[in-house]
Amino acid sequence: NGCYSVLILSSFFIGSAVRNFSPFQFSMEPSDTLAVRGAPTLLNCSIHSEFPAKIEWKKDGSFLSLASDDRRQVLADGSLLISSVVHSKHNKPDEGVYQCVATIDNLGTIISRTARLSVAGIPRYLSQPEAASVRAGDSHVLNCEVNPDLVSFIRWEQNKEPVELDQRVFTLPSGALVISNATEADAGLYRCVIDNAGTGTDIDCEFTSLFCTESGEERTLEFLMEPQHVSKVVGESVLLPCVVTGYPTAYLLVIQTFEESFLSRNKCLVCHTHWICFVLLLFFSASPQFLKKPANIYAHEATDITFECEVTGSPAPTIKWVKNGDAVIPSDYFKIIKEQNLLVLGLVKSDEGFYQCLAENDAGNVQSSAQLIILDQGSRGSAGPTPSAPRDVVASLVSTRFIKLTWRLPAEPHGDDVTYSVYYSLEGNNRERIVNTSRPGEMQVTIQNLMPDTKYSFRVVAHNRNGPGESSAPLRVATQPEVQVPGPAPNLQAVVTSPSTVSLSWDMPLTGNGEIQNYKIYYMEKGMDSEQDLDVSTLSYTMTGLKKFTEYSFRVVAYNKHGPGVSTEDISVRTYCDVPSAPPQNMTFEVLNSKSIMVRWQPPPADAQNGEIIGYKIRYRKGTRKSEAFFLYFSGLQRGTEYMLRVSAITVNGTGPATDWTTAETFESDLDETTVPAVPSSLHVRPLVNSIVVSWTPPENQDIVVRGYTIGYGIGSPHAQTIKVDYKQRYYTIENLNPSSHYVITLKAFNNVGEGIPVYESAITRPQSVPDPLPMLPPVGVQASVLSHDTIKVTWADNSLPKNQKITDARYYTVRWKTNIPANTKFKVANTTTLTHTVTGLKPNTLYEFSVMVTKGRRTSTWSMTAHGTTFETIPSSAPKDVTVVSKEGRPRTIIVNWQPPSEANGKITGYIIYYSTDVNAEVHDWVIEPVVGNRLTHQIQELTLDTTYYFKIQARNSKGMGPMSDAVQFRTPKAESSDKMANDQGNCSLFSYSTNIFHVSGKTDMSMSGTGDNHILVIVIIVSVGAFTIILVVVGAFLCTRRTTTQQKKKRAACKSANGSHKYKGNSKDLKPPDLWIHHERLELKPIDKSPEPNPVMTDTPIPRTSQDITPVDGSMDPMLQRRNSYHGKNFDLKTP
Repeated sequence: NGCYSVLILSSFFIGSAVRNFSPFQFSMEPSDTLAVRGAPTLLNCSIHSEFPAKIEWKKDGSFLSLASDDRRQVLADGSLLISSVVHSKHNKPDEGVYQCVATIDNLGTIISRTARLSVAGIPRYLSQPEAASVRAGDSHVLNCEVNPDLVSFIRWEQNKEPVELDQRVFTLPSGALVISNATEADAGLYRCVIDNAGTGTDIDCEFTSLFCTESGEERTLEFLMEPQHVSKVVGESVLLPCVVTGYPTAYLLVIQTFEESFLSRNKCLVCHTHWICFVLLLFFSASPQFLKKPANIYAHEATDITFECEVTGSPAPTIKWVKNGDAVIPSDYFKIIKEQNLLVLGLVKSDEGFYQCLAENDAGNVQSSAQLIILDQGSRGSAGPTPSAPRDVVASLVSTRFIKLTWRLPAEPHGDDVTYSVYYSLEGNNRERIVNTSRPGEMQVTIQNLMPDTKYSFRVVAHNRNGPGESSAPLRVATQPEVQVPGPAPNLQAVVTSPSTVSLSWDMPLTGNGEIQNYKIYYMEKGMDSEQDLDVSTLSYTMTGLKKFTEYSFRVVAYNKHGPGVSTEDISVRTYCDVPSAPPQNMTFEVLNSKSIMVRWQPPPADAQNGEIIGYKIRYRKGTRKSEAFFLYFSGLQRGTEYMLRVSAITVNGTGPATDWTTAETFESDLDETTVPAVPSSLHVRPLVNSIVVSWTPPENQDIVVRGYTIGYGIGSPHAQTIKVDYKQRYYTIENLNPSSHYVITLKAFNNVGEGIPVYESAITRPQSVPDPLPMLPPVGVQASVLSHDTIKVTWADNSLPKNQKITDARYYTVRWKTNIPANTKFKVANTTTLTHTVTGLKPNTLYEFSVMVTKGRRTSTWSMTAHGTTFETIPSSAPKDVTVVSKEGRPRTIIVNWQPPSEANGKITGYIIYYSTDVNAEVHDWVIEPVVGNRLTHQIQELTLDTTYYFKIQARNSKGMGPMSDAVQFRTPKAESSDKMANDQGNCSLFSYSTNIFHVSGKTDMSMSGTGDNHILVIVIIVSVGAFTIILVVVGAFLCTRRTTTQQKKKRAACKSANGSHKYKGNSKDLKPPDLWIHHERLELKPIDKSPEPNPVMTDTPIPRTSQDITPVDGSMDPMLQRRNSYHGKNFDLKTP
């Protein structure tokens, strides 16, 4: 159900008689007119049409009744003639706004643009010229101020003869006569005459005498006519008065700068020993102009159409639409979209006619019309039956803003390719709209863009190749009320409170189901593409930190538990202006002579102007002067004097920061210009293939003014071509010469008196050869974007390409890269034809530098500036190296493991895990592990079994996970330990060791042979007793062990094995005892006896206090069994059974 401006006729209406569009438009329209009382006036209007049109006129919006009017009549072509204009103080029947209305019966009506008829008033002199005495060379203004509407009737006479006007003697828009550079011939009697002002006779002002005397001593400059702000329409002439008197004669400098919106700023500067400056603004307005006019349209009933109309002008025109002369009032079916286009929904026959787009602003108004023709259904394309009515039309889905209809095939389709049209309208309204199914046989359609809680009527018509069939019975359905989400927040207001703050306020939505939870403010700077938002919970908020003098748009959306509601309309405000926050840019000066300095500058940056720059303030050592332009000329300065100058910008809020002080010094004396310059002191030429570079030095006599230089050149003669250059220039390149040709070159200095003596030189251009290729510009903006541990994407821009950076030639780019580790690494390179290249195969966690150069044919660029990127980390790809195992001196059950970091760590090593076992072929999860922090390269392992072969492996890890294990290193512990350590360090695996009662036998026996025989017998008795007691205990223990299950026995043997050196984890104590065999728990606990190892600043003993995170990998790549074994807290280790 879209909008269509082009209609494609279906086969159903091939037989219809389609009417052609009728030409009906104005060939001439009325325009604004100034009439004179008692005189006739004519308002033009004529029609171009194939049929006769009835012409009527409106005045001030009402039709004129001209049947019995003797003064006013409509001519044959449609123009309105007023034979005698009536106008008095209390009776103004003819003054007003007129409009021509043309009507063709059975076709339509169009209206012209409006025109204002003004009547000149009774002549009144507001001021008259006065007698004056003017000095020769001065300027003078003779005022003759009359009614503004009579200015065009003014003429001037001197001694009863018409004044001849030229650039020296001219009239101003006010009627005043300006005489500049007065001479004796200007003396005489002047009078101001108003011709044909409706009185029937000329009206003279009083005579005034003008005397011309000789110039005297110096007089202060004075404005006789000051500049005024002016507003004009584009295309009109503008005269800007700026009349000054004084002696010596002043000269005027008018500086003009153009800015957006047809705004021109002009400054009248009087340059003399005193400054008098005025600023005026000249505003240009533009009458409306059509960029796109409405087009004629064919359409069927129930369809939607759009008349498009695009207009430009300054100020922005207002648009209104008219149908057959009557204004179109927006409604549910007539809508103005995009502020200019007219959308008509659900056409009916009465919509036919002429539609006009009228645009108006202060500078004028225009109109354009288009015709709408509603096509009849017509006869069928071919004889044959049409479908019966679709059956069982139902609303299968009803929402707040759409309804889905479904139906069944007609009982008599009379064909296979049956399509359907759904007609719908508001209940009680005969204006229907139509929606067609998208393909034959489809028997459902969704009607969208409906209004909530509104009743609609639907009917369905089937079509076959013979045409439309019968309509179904109307189905009346009401959409659901929209009460779930909040409606728009009413009364949204935005008030600017400062240059950077805006206060917003709104009311609570009138509709919505549930409490409002919060509001979201959306705001966007004008000209930007994306909105910003923030959440608030109140009905007002003050936006801060906004840009100064910047236009913002705001809208508010309310939220409840169901989600966001309907947004408000956008509201736009502009923050206040402020003083500029930056000084003018690029300030320069030029000393012109002994009394004059030219100063130039550019405005502050756009984002620092903070408003409209209305002027500039120039400070120099002798005072402060304001300026509106971008350069200013200082004269009347002292000779050989140093001046300091600086400039600041001005807005209506005040003056911004000034530039730094700049020093300039005037010349000691002025140069002579009573004679031509001398010959240039030197002339040098350097020939190339197609050009010659000419350089020179100025004449030796520096006291004569040089305005510039004339260069002449040609083959065999220097007079074939001439070029003039500025006096400051010292070299010039003569282009487009022939190779291997003899050229003669001459150089002359010139000033206002004439050209000086020339100097000659000759040169032969070089022969044609293959030129050395100029280097290309190197790529810029090189960036390195890290994608992974081994991939970096390099991008860049090419300033030698167009702005869209599209490559259309055969250039290619070379990317090189390397790392600085080791220092002598060579560059690697790759070529590409695009502005990006993805480098792969890099080392993880490595800093690389990249640069790019471009090659086109034989031309290449230098390497660009480098970009750097560090690849991401990944798991170590090599194992720790140089693994060695040695026994600790004096402690045979303690070994020291040493190693070096992996060669390919691929990141910072955060830890190591040492695996050791007595079985090199055991599964990994059966090895005992020892965690070590990443800054350690040595570790102690205690409590190993003597005379046992152990195998050791080491695995490194970083933030990304675990690396590979090193190869197994074999080490065999010593067979015996020292006697002083035997008793203290020995631990037994006993079946009668419990977690709560540790049976520990230790001590020293004096085996000296110096005792008596009784002592020997006593010792033997003790040994035998202890042995017998031990045997008894072993028997009892064996009996108890038979009652354990096989699984429990395996657990006990594993625990006992762990105590002897093949254990999974080690405790803190050297005297660890086996775990209790009769604890029925899934988790067996080894409780160490506190005995701190010796502190060693280099090595780490087993174990060291830490948290479980020290050995748990960061990611989940570690073996699950290993993760499960790495769970311990403090000094207590939990060994979980599988």
